[in-house]
Amino acid sequence: MLKLIERILEWLRGGTLRLLILAGVILAIWGTLSPLGTLVWWLTQSETLGFKRQSPQLPSRNDSKATGNPANLNCYIVFLTGVGDFSTNELTEGEEVFLKGLAQTHQNCAVVKDVFPYSAANEDLGGERLLAPVWHFANEAEGWFGIADVLIKIRNLWRFAISADERYGPVYNQGIANAIVDQMNAANPLPPASRRQPLKIVLIGTSGGAQVALGATQYLDQWLMNTRIIVVSVGGVFGGINGFDQAERVFHLRGTQDWVEDIGGIIFPSRWVLTVTSPFSRARQQGRYRSVLSGPHEHDGSQGYFGRDQLPESNTTYVNLTLEAINQLPIWQRSENK
Repeated sequence: MLKLIERILEWLRGGTLRLLILAGVILAIWGTLSPLGTLVWWLTQSETLGFKRQSPQLPSRNDSKATGNPANLNCYIVFLTGVGDFSTNELTEGEEVFLKGLAQTHQNCAVVKDVFPYSAANEDLGGERLLAPVWHFANEAEGWFGIADVLIKIRNLWRFAISADERYGPVYNQGIANAIVDQMNAANPLPPASRRQPLKIVLIGTSGGAQVALGATQYLDQWLMNTRIIVVSVGGVFGGINGFDQAERVFHLRGTQDWVEDIGGIIFPSRWVLTVTSPFSRARQQGRYRSVLSGPHEHDGSQGYFGRDQLPESNTTYVNLTLEAINQLPIWQRSENK
């Protein structure tokens, strides 16, 4: 067995092409099996053999927990991480700085960061019993083996693809929406719709998390009455179908050095200029979708949207530039002036 592993490693050292071939094989296998985990989850959580999915349990009119809400809280900020993340408990320092900044600026909002957008059951990769050792190794590997983190990205990319898929997406996206509601309620109990002022939900998704946020929007809109749902993509890759008809506004922040965010506009026909009847095109024509330049951001890393490096000839960091761009979006005033 050890000799076999040594031979595989020697073969991989032969060049980038071989690594890409292996990654392609793994990608194909995971692409075939990925929907199965989502469907199994659905069957275990649903009624009537999985064909009827219940909405999450929300506070009732007499729920005592609802009286515990701060009088001025009328907003939730939900953060959905990118495809390179292992779990919601391992946010980068830049992401933590970003969320802390939002919480300090918008004190009427509860910040929710415990939703893992690449699991319908909201389990991080360490919770997958069969493959947990593989994910732990890929997440913690250093040196030459550090390239193993590409396995996590490939795995999470398939969940992103499921969210955008018309066949399996409705199942997957309901699972994520359910997790969002649960974690919102855990962060600060949701008041009954009959008792609350209009509630604002700001879904902030980075990379593949933007697609997952849009996928969950339809179900959040169905389940939570008297709400305004706003989606903010931070260098996100997303299709043009999910969420655009239900979200009040969609903003897409893009960095001038980020070529990855362009992929969504290329691979999804629903975002092509000629597809004038898609939900994305309608939102753009109606002014409900807006693309915003955030600055000289790369997609990730120290000069990415949550990078801690300082900008050349400036006293600010890349993550603070992202925070400033989001704070300037016209989505905060209406709730904070009430």
